[in-house]
Amino acid sequence: MLNTNNLNKNNTHVTIWLYLSLFLVSSLIFVGGLTRLTESGLSITNWELFSGILPPLTDKKWQYYFALYKEIPQYKKINFGMSLAEFKYIFWWEYIHRLLARLASLVFILPFIYFLIKKIFNFKQILFYSIISSLFFFQGFLGWYMVKSGLITNTDVSHFRLSAHLLGAQIILSLLFFSILFRDIKKINLNFYSYLILSFLIIVFFQIAIGAFVSGLDAAKIYQTWPLMNGNFVPDDVLIKEFLNSKSYSSPSHVQFLHRIVAYFIILFFIFIFFYLEKKKIINLKYLLIVLSAIIFQALLGILVLISGHKIYIASLHQLGSIFLLFSIIYLFYQVSISKK
Repeated sequence: MLNTNNLNKNNTHVTIWLYLSLFLVSSLIFVGGLTRLTESGLSITNWELFSGILPPLTDKKWQYYFALYKEIPQYKKINFGMSLAEFKYIFWWEYIHRLLARLASLVFILPFIYFLIKKIFNFKQILFYSIISSLFFFQGFLGWYMVKSGLITNTDVSHFRLSAHLLGAQIILSLLFFSILFRDIKKINLNFYSYLILSFLIIVFFQIAIGAFVSGLDAAKIYQTWPLMNGNFVPDDVLIKEFLNSKSYSSPSHVQFLHRIVAYFIILFFIFIFFYLEKKKIINLKYLLIVLSAIIFQALLGILVLISGHKIYIASLHQLGSIFLLFSIIYLFYQVSISKK
């Protein structure tokens, strides 16, 4: 006979596990954004899986980390002569980011192993959570792969690797939120409207990737006006045909222009989705309004990042806004997919 109390208890534990993981990954993305904005990501130059759990506790240890930092191009070419106190500021951001990454990984993977032993998941759930677990490990590799790109010849990390690292974190976050919403749904009613929302979500992921290019290339520090760029819609140093050349994606001007164009496309595309779904009476209007509000809020923050002269707190809110935007789109996808209309 099925023990209802144990079943309810297990469901509660799984729910807490998923929400806690969601919170930690969201915090990790937020702190990771601040780590990038404060240019702190290269302050820890070695990969310490276990020994780096504790921060430097003595002056000798601080001097050791500072000496390692002095060997890389970022210090020699940009931060030469910085004080130990200034180094500690950037060190703490990267340290907290790495600590959160370890914590988020352990909080997801260890309970998952426990739940496997307890045999409370079906095959599909095991497969789904195993994929997320694998992504946590891969994300750790991407983080170090990204840091390595700024230790030898470059003064900063590769914006391509930065983009992959951010995108990986956002995918993990999305899968966690997806699993929370659909965990108790036995049958998903995927339909044309579901795939329409899914295609919109993919475009938003693409925009997040381009946003990481903007961040990695410090592209928001040029053309700090809106809606024009140096008095033109298309700035003088941007040629549309050059987007067929991979080198253009390493040009701050091209990347900022692309980020703007994709943002306009996202707004127009969702306006179409909004009126189309509203006309078909597929879903409650409030879910559409939530996504629309998140898009407008995110667009306004993006404009403010530019015209404010790239204020860190606004840029940080802009990255945080991408999380809420993803949540709102996934929740819209959920509502459409469970709709019987």
